[in-house]
Amino acid sequence: MKKNYVLDTNVLLHDPRAIFKFEDNDVVLPIFVIEEIDQFKREGTERGRNARTISRLLDEQRGDEGSLARGVPLDGGGTLRILIPEKRPQLGVGFDKTSQDQAILQTAIDVRDKDKGKPTIFVTMDTNLRIRADALGIISQTYENQRVDDESLEQPFLDLEVPEADIDSFFQDGFLSLETAPNIAANAAVMLRNAKSPGHTALGRFDAGKGQIVALRVSREGVLGIRPRNREQSFALDVLLDDSIRLVTLLGKAGTGKTLLAIAAGLKRTTEDGTYSRLVVSRPIMPLGRDLGFLPGDVDEKLNPWMQPIFDNLEFLFSNGNAKNGRNTRGFLELLESGTIQVEPLTYIRGRSLPNQYLIVDEAQNLTPHEVKTIITRCGEGTKIILTGDPQQIDNPYVDHASNGLSVVAERFRREKIAAHVVLSKGERSELAELAANLL
Repeated sequence: MKKNYVLDTNVLLHDPRAIFKFEDNDVVLPIFVIEEIDQFKREGTERGRNARTISRLLDEQRGDEGSLARGVPLDGGGTLRILIPEKRPQLGVGFDKTSQDQAILQTAIDVRDKDKGKPTIFVTMDTNLRIRADALGIISQTYENQRVDDESLEQPFLDLEVPEADIDSFFQDGFLSLETAPNIAANAAVMLRNAKSPGHTALGRFDAGKGQIVALRVSREGVLGIRPRNREQSFALDVLLDDSIRLVTLLGKAGTGKTLLAIAAGLKRTTEDGTYSRLVVSRPIMPLGRDLGFLPGDVDEKLNPWMQPIFDNLEFLFSNGNAKNGRNTRGFLELLESGTIQVEPLTYIRGRSLPNQYLIVDEAQNLTPHEVKTIITRCGEGTKIILTGDPQQIDNPYVDHASNGLSVVAERFRREKIAAHVVLSKGERSELAELAANLL
């Protein structure tokens, strides 16, 4: 049954092509949405670019003789029209009749009342607006096209019961071939468990290309003095050091070691092994694309407050008992000055090409799917990219735990052989930090 979908402004600012993603249903845009979009078109941010994109797309739909007021056909079989309500909002006393949100809701009410033969659904990513719509008897839902199911982000260790001889063979050969490959995601963490003695286990990773469970290659000494403290961290270091895996999504709450492990692995592969020409560590400045001019000083001084968490991790790595191998005397400042380590914001990454580099994007949960796509498509030949973050700690008002770029990438790349997804669950920063993360 065909439906009427009335779209809110934030849907189009999140995904300008949303108008084409409602199959054979009819899409209605309140004229107030166009007015709001016009306010953002001059911004240099991702929101501004999306505002300009949707304006161009709407203009293209008019064609030579089309009329958005009467409705134009869409390729999916539905129609697109822009609607002006016949009257200003006539809502209850508890609503502000002068706000644009109420005018948009009034449009949805008009569509519902005039076309009672079809269900009318109001689509918005604003939680409070969905609540207000529900109070007015309007069916409302969030924009689901790019949302990720929470279960797809979970990454429990897969337990496989095998004979004792298989575990012995695994320790001796470093791999275990599977006669029938189970439905395991590429590069998933696997715990081999003795069928007769459950305490007899081995930790590995599923190599989808070979159809084998391969042993983790993290030495007892760890990386740059950083030793994994749990099996999730052991697995994370393994995929971070494997050059055949070009994209790693590293999720976890505060204190689980996401950024520290990623930087440690990047330093080893760059400064010690020479596999990559440069270690690039970056994080978004909220909102992405904001000018740095509001802070005093030169570019480096402007960046310091935003990049200090990265510098804190670098200082910790270079003072973590590394004086024995001479790293502490060299210090990371020399590597920064030489360009071997580069710490920068994501603001100006558009248009760049990054070949043969170890790229870490911290706090990636604050990026939209389109912004993450822009970053990943900058990666040239030989580059490895690590996306770290916590989908439960989002500062960007235009995404949530299910629609942010980090979650979308983790879900879309789950079956790709060159990608790995890791979830760190146990905090290792300190006993106090772990208690705070769990209790507060």
